[in-house]
Amino acid sequence: MTTDASDAVEIRNALLRLRRGTGLPIAFGGLMEAGQRMRISELSGTATHALRSLVVTSGTGLGGKTVALSRPCVVTDYSASRQISHEYDAPVAVEGLRSVLAVPVVVRYRVRGVLYGALRTSLPLGGRMLDVAVEAARDLERALGVRDEARTLAAEAAAGAGAGVGPGWEQVREAHTALRALAPRIADPELRAELLGACALLTAESAGSPRVRLAPREVDVLACVAAGATNAVAAERLGVTPETVKGYLRSAMRKLRARTRGEAVVAARRAGWLP
Repeated sequence: MTTDASDAVEIRNALLRLRRGTGLPIAFGGLMEAGQRMRISELSGTATHALRSLVVTSGTGLGGKTVALSRPCVVTDYSASRQISHEYDAPVAVEGLRSVLAVPVVVRYRVRGVLYGALRTSLPLGGRMLDVAVEAARDLERALGVRDEARTLAAEAAAGAGAGVGPGWEQVREAHTALRALAPRIADPELRAELLGACALLTAESAGSPRVRLAPREVDVLACVAAGATNAVAAERLGVTPETVKGYLRSAMRKLRARTRGEAVVAARRAGWLP
C-alpha cells in the first residue's frame, strides 16, 4: 500500500496537531506498506532529510516496536535505550534526536501507520504529552477510515454502473445514502467530487439536469429520510443538529411541492435526485 497525495495531506495535518498539542518541535510519520513495513513519508520540524523515506520493519527500532505491539512506545534516549533494537541509529543521530515517542495509527484493528514526536534533548515524554499524541493518531485513524469507506463505496458504485448490473435497489439506495453522508466529511476536494460523481451514477441525475433544483444538503437529508432515518439519526450521520435537518427537509419539501416526508422522497426520485 502506498501513500497517495490525499493520505499525505491527512498525515501532515496530524503531525501539525501533534506538534501544536504537545509542544514537541519535531514530528514525522508514515503509513504501512506491503510486508509489515512502514515508510516515513512526512516530516515536520526536522533539520535534515535523514529520516525521509526510511523504511521501518515491524519489530525493529521504536516505530517497528510500536507496529508490532500496536501501542504507543517511548524512549528517553534513543541511541542508549535497551528497550528497542538499533537498526536506525544512524539517521536518528544525523537528525540529532534523543527523546522520541511513537504512536500507532490503527484502522479496523490493523496498524496503518505510525506518528512520531521528538526532542533533541533527553527528557521524559509521557502523561499529557503522550495523550495528545495519541489523540492526533485517533484523528488520523478517523480520517483514513472515512476515506477507505468512501473509496470502497465509490468503486462499487462506479463498477456496478459501468457494467450495467449491480445489487438490488435497496442496496443501491443504501450505498447512495452512505456516500451522501460521507462526502461532506472528506476534506480533499478531488475525493469529495469523486464521491459525489459516484452518487450521480446511481441516480437519473447523471442523465441530465433535474427539473427541480435541490441544494446538496437537501439531497443529503432526503437520502437519509429515504433510508428510513429519523431526524435525529440523519443529524448524527450528517454531523449537524436535528433542527438543521428539519430546515433542509422543509426547504426540500417546498421545492418538491410535497406535503409529507414520503411524498418528498417519491418526488425526489422522480426528479432524478435519489435512486
